[in-house]
Amino acid sequence: MTELLSDESIDEALRTLPEWRRAGDAIERTTELASFPAAIDAVNRVAERAEAANHHPDIDIRWRTVTFRLSTHSHGGITDKDVAFAREVDEVISSV
Repeated sequence: MTELLSDESIDEALRTLPEWRRAGDAIERTTELASFPAAIDAVNRVAERAEAANHHPDIDIRWRTVTFRLSTHSHGGITDKDVAFAREVDEVISSV
């Protein structure tokens, strides 16, 4: 069963995810892509991985700036699922 991470575990995970920060009961990353189509491409790629993992981030698109916010809503906070999916988002962003 998935459990909420302790504050210490979240801090430790974020040290390995330099683009991410804690935002209350979630972690989030904002990135600026080269163009609006590139931003939509990144969102689509993340969406495919999210669907496959059955773990869906909140996504905010503002022209070419995209914010991904991860929280395991069913548990009310940050779990290993969020940390693992943050790494997936990072892979997508680095490939766009």
